[in-house]
Order: sequence, then C-alpha cells, then structure tokens
Amino acid sequence: MAEKSIQEISKELRELFEKGKLAYERNNLEYAIQLQEMVLKQEPGFYEAREALRATQLKKQANKSGFFRKILGSAGSSPQIAKAQLALLNRPLDALPLCESVLNTNPHHGAAHKILAAAAMKLGMIRTAVLSLEMAHKQSPEDKEIGLRLGEALIASRNTSRAQQLLKELKDAHPHDAEIHQAYKDASANHTLQAGRYDTLADGKGSYRDVLKDEEQAIRLEQDQREVRTEDIAMRMIEEQILTLESQPDNVKAMQKAAELYTQVGDYPQARAYYQRLIDHAEGTPDPLILKAFDNLKLKEIDRELDSLQGEDAASNQQRAHQQEQRKQLELEQCQRRADQYPNDLAIKYELGLLHYQLGHYQEAIQLFQKSQANPHLRIRSLHHLGKSFLHRGIVDLALRPIQTALAESVVFDEQKKELLYDLGLIHEKLDQADESIQQFKAIYEVDITFRDVGERVEAHYLK
Repeated sequence: MAEKSIQEISKELRELFEKGKLAYERNNLEYAIQLQEMVLKQEPGFYEAREALRATQLKKQANKSGFFRKILGSAGSSPQIAKAQLALLNRPLDALPLCESVLNTNPHHGAAHKILAAAAMKLGMIRTAVLSLEMAHKQSPEDKEIGLRLGEALIASRNTSRAQQLLKELKDAHPHDAEIHQAYKDASANHTLQAGRYDTLADGKGSYRDVLKDEEQAIRLEQDQREVRTEDIAMRMIEEQILTLESQPDNVKAMQKAAELYTQVGDYPQARAYYQRLIDHAEGTPDPLILKAFDNLKLKEIDRELDSLQGEDAASNQQRAHQQEQRKQLELEQCQRRADQYPNDLAIKYELGLLHYQLGHYQEAIQLFQKSQANPHLRIRSLHHLGKSFLHRGIVDLALRPIQTALAESVVFDEQKKELLYDLGLIHEKLDQADESIQQFKAIYEVDITFRDVGERVEAHYLK
C-alpha cells in the first residue's frame, strides 16, 4: 500500500483533514482526533493525517496534569495491544487503528509504536514506520531492537545519512554487539552508494556522468562500454582506500574499509593482510570485532571449499563431513581465544556458549550463559539457552526458572517469545505437569497455529 500525499486523496477527505487541523489549533483535541481517525480509516496511507494525529495525541497528553501524565506514561499492555499483535500476523492493516487507540491514551506507548511500525513496513508505508520508530527510539535510545528496526526503515526511506548516524550511536552504546556492528556497516555502505549514486548505476537507472563529475573519467568509462556491477563498485572503492593509505598510512578507517571490501569480493588473502595491519596498528588489545572478522576469513575459506564439493558419492560425503567438523572445532577455538583475550566481554561469552551448546557441550554452555545473562541486551537469549542447556542435561527442574524469567521480561509476542513458551511447555511436560504444559502451547496456538507442532498438540488435547 503506497503512502499518499494530500493531493492524492479525495476532496471530501481533504476537507475533513482541514477541519481536524482547525480543531487542533482551537485545542478541541478529542474532536480533532476523531476527524483524523475518520480520514485514516478511509485512507490509512495518508501520511500527513497520521502525522497530524500523532501531534494531537502528544498535545492532548501535554495538557493533562503531571499526575495523569505519570499514570499514562507508566501504562503497560492492554487488550488492544494483544489484538494488534494478533492482527499483525495476517491482517497488518487492522493493526494500525488498534495501535492508534492505545496511542490516543499514551502516545509514548513503546509496544504500540513497535507493532504499528511493523505493520506499516509490511504494508510498504515506510514514512509511517519511521514516524513511530523515531518516537519509540526517543523514549529508549539504547534499545537494540528499536534502533535496528529504525535503521532498516530509514534505509528503506533512503535517509541513509540518518540511518548511519543512528546506528553509529547504537554501536557506540553496544561496542561488542556483532549484529549492531554489521547493521552499521550495511548502513555505511548504503550511504556510500547513495551519496555517490552508485546504486542508480547498479540497477541501470543512472548514467556514468551522474556519478563522475570529472569529464575525462566519464568519457573513459563510456568508451569501456561495460556493465557496472556490484563487484566493480567494490573494486573502485578499494582503489580509493589504497590511495588514501598511500598518503595516510596510519588511516585506520581506510584499513578497515579495505579489509571489509576485500572480504566482500572474496579476496581473503588481501583482506587478511589489511586486518593484520589493523591489529598491528592497535594500541594495546585490538577491537574484538576486528579479531572476529580476521578469524572469520578462515571460516569463509572453508565454506568456499565446502561449496565446491559437488559430488554425492561416499568419498565426497566423507570429505564434506570431515571439513564441517574441522570448521566447528576451528570456530570454537577461535572464539575461545577471543574469550581468553577479553575475559569481561559478555557478548563473546554468549557467542562461545552458543558454540558449546550447538556441539552438545551443555555443561560448558551453562557456565557461559550464567555469566552472559548479565548483559541486558543478551539477557533473554542467555536465559533461554541456559534453560535449554539444563533441559538437555536432564536437570529439568532447574530448566524451569530461567525460561520463566525470560518470558516475564519479554514484552512483545514475537518469534522468540513463541520459542520460550514452547520450551516451557516441554519442561512442564517432562515434569508431568500436563495442565501447565498445554497452557503454554495454547498461548502460542491463539496467535500462530502453524508454529512447530502446537496445532497437533492442542487439537489432540481437546480430542482426549
């Protein structure tokens, strides 16, 4: 669903919209909200009406006494939020008015903004998503999930400069979070492409002269008559970093950019050389993310070798299994080395815990997840895997508490919460607590009947 400007809506709705603006100016806020909601009911993509509704909601809250603002600001979930979360799955359009009804009471309601933004993104209403995510981010500037979603929405809206700035701030707040670091790199790359207008070349919508203002370069490229691909762009950017380093050999940013670009084009020896240069240049202990990127080069080389093994005969399968086992052990050794170098880095402990968990080393995983849960951004995931590790070791009663704690701290009914409820159901089942077990599966069934085997489990329960 495309968002619409005021010129694209009917005359009748424009008149209603103008009446709403006038009611806002006269401080008749309840009436203004009614009018704006009437407009949005018929034209949910009318962005200016959404923006006006948000301003009215904020003004209405500001007019209340400090006591009522405090009460509203601390309001938790509501039945409307649960309905909106359910609608988001298959009927995102229906989620919008449900969220707005919550925002009419509390325009800073984080869950309402997140669900509204998710629905808007599904519907292709990018500016609407950005509007809600900006407000949610203002309330919780260090919230990883909100920051990442806002970054994605900003990139989709082609505001790459703001996305880059936002994700840099988030990266600075969580310096060792690999997911945030990757999102920041992606935003930087998008900004570089858009700023240089390389993206228009890649999809054939631009011309060389749009990018290269220097006439001689433009003529040379036009004479080449070659297609400019993503790899061509990356090689051009590598050349720029090399030129920078020739004049500024200590330019850390250029070293890192060159290493990342060589990794992107699959030239792992050159990437390794630039990462090594970065590591050698570091004062004291290098950045753990740089060390991880350096280690990942060897894993990427093994992945490339695995991709080249096409045969399905016994010898090929045996070779493939051997290399996969080698890869797992190497990844574990690399992560253990980083954990030894950075004993206080909880993100690395969580990463190492996951590797042990995947290899079935549950006792080692338990120790690591017990420590990594102290990181607020990894807490729920750490608690979840801690509970699962206890469960795999057969210590079922101890598996219960971390899963319950993680559920109590989960705000949004997302995939992670479904996984938590499912595992809690399995734990209750192991403890012969059938009623408690089926309650967890029913909670998932109410919002997602297709999740794993909850449909069969719940239906079998009622057929007894």
